[in-house]
Amino acid sequence: MRILRNLSAGLLLAFPFFVEGCSSAPEYDLIQGYAQGGTYSVRYSTRGVSEDPRAIREAVDSILTLVDTTLSGYNKGSILSRYNAGAEVVPNDLLLDVTALCREFFEETGGALDVASGPLFDAWGFGFKNGSMPSAEAVDSIRALCGMDKVGDDLKPLAEGVHPVLNFNAVAQGYTCDLVARYLHSLGVHDMLVDIGEIYCEGVNAKGNCWKVGVDRPVDGNMTPGQDLDGIWQGSGTGCGIVTSGNYRKFYEKDGRKYSHTIDPRTGYPVDHSLLSATIVAPTAAAADAYATYCMVIGLAEAQAFLSSRDDLEGYLIYDDGGEMKEWASEGFNIVSEGH
Repeated sequence: MRILRNLSAGLLLAFPFFVEGCSSAPEYDLIQGYAQGGTYSVRYSTRGVSEDPRAIREAVDSILTLVDTTLSGYNKGSILSRYNAGAEVVPNDLLLDVTALCREFFEETGGALDVASGPLFDAWGFGFKNGSMPSAEAVDSIRALCGMDKVGDDLKPLAEGVHPVLNFNAVAQGYTCDLVARYLHSLGVHDMLVDIGEIYCEGVNAKGNCWKVGVDRPVDGNMTPGQDLDGIWQGSGTGCGIVTSGNYRKFYEKDGRKYSHTIDPRTGYPVDHSLLSATIVAPTAAAADAYATYCMVIGLAEAQAFLSSRDDLEGYLIYDDGGEMKEWASEGFNIVSEGH
C-alpha cells in the first residue's frame, strides 16, 4: 500500500487497543499528547538517531496538525470540511494521496468500503452531523449521492449536480500512523510503536521483545481500552499495522434494536450480523484500518474467506454464537495469551 508520495518528511483519530510495550528507557524516547479526539503515544529507539528529540517531537506534532487541518471532518476549517461544505478548495498532496488510496479500497471491495458515503453516516448519526433512523425513501435518495465513482482524482465531482461528501474515518488514523512511521524511518529508526488510535509497530521494545498489543473484548460498555482483554497479540518484529474495528462502542438502541455505526454503503443501512469485532494485521496501518472496517461490513463468513485468501493479512474475529462469544483467528495471527 502507498503512503504519501509527495509530502516532504520534514513537514513533518476509538482506541481499540491496550498496548504492552516499553517504558521510557535511556535508548528509547516517548512522545505523547492529544490528537484526533484522543491521546496518542509514539515510542521509538534513539539508537543511531542524530536528530534532537525536541525536533522529533515537533515534527510528529506537525504531522498530526497537517492531518487535522486536511482530513478532519470535525475541524470546520480543514480542507475536507470546506470541500464537504461545497467550497472551492485546492487539495494538497496529502488529500490527493489518501483519496487515491481510498479509491483503490472502493474498487477492490466492490463499494463495501466507500469514503464518499459521508451523507449515509450523517443520516444515521455516525458522521459529522446529528441524525438517526432515516426513512427508506431518505436512504435511497442519499445513496444516489454517494460513491467514490462520483469523485475524480482531483476531487472534482464526476456526476452533474452531485457534490460527494467525504468521510475518511475508516482510514485516517491508520494513515496518520504510517506517516509518523515513515518520518521515523527517515531518521533511521527501526524499533517503534506508533499509537494514534490505531497502531503501527516494528522491531522490539526497550526490553528487546517484540511488541505486544491487547485486543479488547467487544462487550457493550467496554469504553476503556485494556480494561477487559480478549487476548494479547505479539508481533514478529516486521513492520505492520494492527487495528480493531467493532460495534461495541458506537451504537444506539431504538425500539429494542441495536443500530451499529458500521454502515454498508451498498445497502445504506447499518450492518446486522454476528461479527462483533475484527482485528487486522496488515503491512500498513492504513490497510489494517480499512480492512478491519471492511470485515465489519461483510460479516463473519465473508471475512473468514477474505482473510484466508490473503497471504499479506492476518485477522482475529470475535463473534456471537447464540449468545456465546467466540473467536476465529487466521493461521498467522499470533495470540500469545488469552483474556478472561
